[in-house]
Amino acid sequence: MQHRHYNGLKTAALFGVMWAVLLGIGWVVGGPQYLWVFTALGLVMTGYSYWNSDKIAIRAMRARPVSEIEQPAMYRIVRELSTAARQPMPRLYVSPTMAPNAFATGRNPQNAAVCCTEGILGILDERELRGVLGHELMHVYNRDILTSSVAAAVAGVITSLAQFALFFGGGDRREGGNPIAALLMVVLAPVAATTIQLAISRTREFDADEDGARLTGDPLALASALRKLEAGTRARPLPQDRELVDVSHLMIANPFRGAGLARMFSTHPPMPERVARLEAMAGGGVTRW
Repeated sequence: MQHRHYNGLKTAALFGVMWAVLLGIGWVVGGPQYLWVFTALGLVMTGYSYWNSDKIAIRAMRARPVSEIEQPAMYRIVRELSTAARQPMPRLYVSPTMAPNAFATGRNPQNAAVCCTEGILGILDERELRGVLGHELMHVYNRDILTSSVAAAVAGVITSLAQFALFFGGGDRREGGNPIAALLMVVLAPVAATTIQLAISRTREFDADEDGARLTGDPLALASALRKLEAGTRARPLPQDRELVDVSHLMIANPFRGAGLARMFSTHPPMPERVARLEAMAGGGVTRW
C-alpha cells in the first residue's frame, strides 16, 4: 500500500520548524555550547515516545486485552480488513470508560494495537464500527503513529524547556543577551510547537478518514459514526488529566469538552468538515483497496 496524499514533504518541513524552535530555545537558555544537550534530549524523548507509544496509550486508557469470545464483532471486522490490506492482525483492547472513542497505536503494523472504549461499542452498530476500525487501521498502515508520537514528544520538550527558561531566565547576560528576545522565545515557542503538532495531527486525521473509507468501501458508515461520536464525546468528555492529554491525539474524536480557543487548539479537525468530506467521497464513488 502507498499513501495517496503525498504529505511527506509538508511533514518534514513542519518537523524542521519544530527542531529549529527547540534549538532556538537551547541557544537562548544556554548559548551555542549547549545546543547538543537539547538535541540529545529531543532525540531521547522522541525515541522513547515512539518505541513505547502502545504501552503509554493503553495504560492511560486503563485498557485490557480482549479475546474473540468477548468481542467477536471487533475480531471479525479487524481480521477482514487486515486481510484485505495484506497486513498482520493487531492486538485488540477495550477500555472501560463510557466516553465513546477509539485509537490505534504501535510503532509498526507488526506491533500494533487497536482499542475501543466500552462507550463506542455501545453506541455504534456493526457497520459504523467497521468504518471506525478501518480508520484506525489506516493510521497504523500509514505510519501515523511515528509522526504523531514524534510531534507530540518534540512539542512537549519545547514547552517544558521554554517554561524552564522563563522561570530561571535565559540568555548569556555576560554577552549582553536581549532579554526581550529571550522572553518572546520562551513565551511563543510552546504556541509554535503546539500549532505545528496540530497541523500534523489534523492532516493525518483527514487522510485516515479517506484511506479508511477506501479500505471499507463505505465512507457513509464512518460519517455516521463520526456524527454519533461528536454528540457522545460532548455528553461524556474525558477528564483533562496529563496522561489522557498526552495520548488524546491518537483518538478518532477529540475526547475533551471545549469551545473557542480550546476547539481551535484541538488535535482534531472539525467534525462537520470530516463528515462533509466523507459524504463527498460517497457521492463521487469510492474505489476500494
